[in-house]
Amino acid sequence: MQHESTHAPLAKPADSHGADSNGADSHDGAHGYISNKDDYLKRLRRIEGQARGLQGMVTDDKYCIDILTQVSAMTSALQSVALGLLDDHLNHCVRHAAEAGGPEADAKIAEASAAIARLVRS
Repeated sequence: MQHESTHAPLAKPADSHGADSNGADSHDGAHGYISNKDDYLKRLRRIEGQARGLQGMVTDDKYCIDILTQVSAMTSALQSVALGLLDDHLNHCVRHAAEAGGPEADAKIAEASAAIARLVRS
């Protein structure tokens, strides 16, 4: 398994802000990550492969430090995806809401702030 060297952000918060009663995002228009969607999917598939590799390492009774090294690489890869998604969100969704102003702008800024806080704690 290789360490992910490309830096970009990851996952949408698990809260329901901006979601309808079915959990679907109520945001109108394309999401900020849409132009990088294929790249994100490629990176997430690579991370998924790293997770399967970690399972195999445990199954095969590999040395603890070797497993921890791969956990660290996978964690870095996830953080990179998260930072990329956050950047896309700020530069698209939050920017558009801020330009429009009003309560939607306040809500998007609060949502982004909460997402940043979650990333910092993780």
